[in-house]
Amino acid sequence: MINFNDKINLIWQIAESLRGVYKPEKYGDVILPMCVIKRFDEIISEKKEDILKAYNLYKNIPEQSQEELIKTELDGLDFYNISPFGFDNLCDDQDHLKENFIAYLQGFSSNIKDIIAHFDFNKDIDKLAKNNQLYHVIQEFKNVDLHPNKVDNQTMGYIFEELIRKFKENAEAGDHYTPREVIELCMKMLFMGKNDEIKTKGKVISIADFCCGTGGMLSVGQKYILEQNKDAKVELYGQEINDESYAICKADMLIKGQDTNNIVFGNTLTDDGHKGKHYRYLISNPPFGVQWKKEQSYVTTEHTTYGFSGRFGAGVPRVSDGSLLFLQNMISKMVDDENGSRIAIIFNGSPLFTGDAGGGESNIRKWIIESDMLEGIISLPTDLFYNTGISTYIWVLTNKKEEKRKGKIELVNASDFSKPMRKSLGCKRKFIDKTQIDEIEKIYQSFQESKYSKIFDNSDFGYTKITIERPKNLEELKDDEKFESLDKKDEIAKILQKIEDEKIEFNLRNEFLKYLKIKLKPTELNLLIAKDTESIPLKKDIKEYFKEEVKPHLVSAWMDESTFENIGYEIPFTRHFYEYKKLKSFEDIMAEIRELESSINDDLKELLA
Repeated sequence: MINFNDKINLIWQIAESLRGVYKPEKYGDVILPMCVIKRFDEIISEKKEDILKAYNLYKNIPEQSQEELIKTELDGLDFYNISPFGFDNLCDDQDHLKENFIAYLQGFSSNIKDIIAHFDFNKDIDKLAKNNQLYHVIQEFKNVDLHPNKVDNQTMGYIFEELIRKFKENAEAGDHYTPREVIELCMKMLFMGKNDEIKTKGKVISIADFCCGTGGMLSVGQKYILEQNKDAKVELYGQEINDESYAICKADMLIKGQDTNNIVFGNTLTDDGHKGKHYRYLISNPPFGVQWKKEQSYVTTEHTTYGFSGRFGAGVPRVSDGSLLFLQNMISKMVDDENGSRIAIIFNGSPLFTGDAGGGESNIRKWIIESDMLEGIISLPTDLFYNTGISTYIWVLTNKKEEKRKGKIELVNASDFSKPMRKSLGCKRKFIDKTQIDEIEKIYQSFQESKYSKIFDNSDFGYTKITIERPKNLEELKDDEKFESLDKKDEIAKILQKIEDEKIEFNLRNEFLKYLKIKLKPTELNLLIAKDTESIPLKKDIKEYFKEEVKPHLVSAWMDESTFENIGYEIPFTRHFYEYKKLKSFEDIMAEIRELESSINDDLKELLA
């Protein structure tokens, strides 16, 4: 296996040679498609004679039938190039290099031409030729060995993602790539308890990712399965909206021998590329906190028109964050049989708690939890991702919980399970090593309460948000112009003062109205009533809670019983693992300051000596 960094550095040197013709953030327009093309060329060159022989055999029949017949002659190779050119001879005729290179690209089979088209590479060929860079780029790539025997698919995935990171150093936080150690941990969660199924001889296992990027999660998933069962048939499915990421993913799948029709281009939220299909294992890292305003009309229509017959029956979140839409889409693709499906999805903190009772996010969480699909959540260390340092979480879901987990949710705090990077990569300053991954897996699998693991009933995360009303006191009304304009404000003021002084109790708004004995318009009445809310845990009786926790402090208050059905769900993850740390004493702080002062003085003396 080649040294990863050496290969990256070699390709980056070629990219740097484009300076002046391209801005650094545009290097990828040339380098990424060239990497893909060269990798295909390495494979094709070994069978060039067989390919040309097969082409000559079928060149006079219609092109559509021609492709399939040529492939039958190539012993399992699902792509080819019928031009006489390759990286070994393209530069031999410099006077016609552009024309020959275009002819070479047109000689690829349609599945590769589709990949190249998503890079929109043709415009760059003209630009390179006009600036006398085309020869240099092709010549340099001639010396870059990207054959799968030298650079396996997983390593090639690393290379692509590192190149993209370098090209887009300033990409927004939502446009990130998942570190491989995080994917490895996701796989542990995804396939937990499924060893017997995975190791079954001839087993067909489907893995799907509907925000698949360059295919990193799918590749690691396939590798994970085949390491345990080399005879398993792993089928990979995905969808991706970004052209270059889609092209890279599809190229990877083609080289793996996967059916590239299973990788769909398009917007997952508006264009369901896997409609009506279901998969055993689903994994994803959708963009963090990305607006879905452009998709709002389509998604809302699907929600209202189809309900749970569509993908978004549980609700729609705020337009500022579409994370839970991606999760609902995944849930709609689960297999509903005795074995069910499992999901591992990476979120930031927002889906845990945003949205009030009755709001979109809360309703989605309510549906997921009350349907007993949420198995557990693992908090990850900060500074793991390349383009963001925020807190992240792995949500694990299944529609077939094992018996001991039914009605339960496990929270695992793995935020301290990391090691510092020797050299930061963008925002990535930490990593999780294999030992730590295994330890996190062990904690989660044991399903026992510990320093790092807490186990809850589903209902522990639910609450009823009720409205509490009470008569305002005069202090609250003294600067209210609308109150001052009331005809009977003096009479009302006396009554309110009496209520306050005598601590008169009311159980309902009507009781307060009867006591007031003054006819008021609804708008005028609202001036006199203060409203607040109280979130009451589902396990608590509402009336008992009110009697014990509210009434002693607000004697005259009553509950609005119409709000008793206002149920919400949130997961205050951090609160459950909070540990109070006693503040240092003044004496200890001063001692530290004096120690620092002494150290600085010693350094200055040494410097000035």
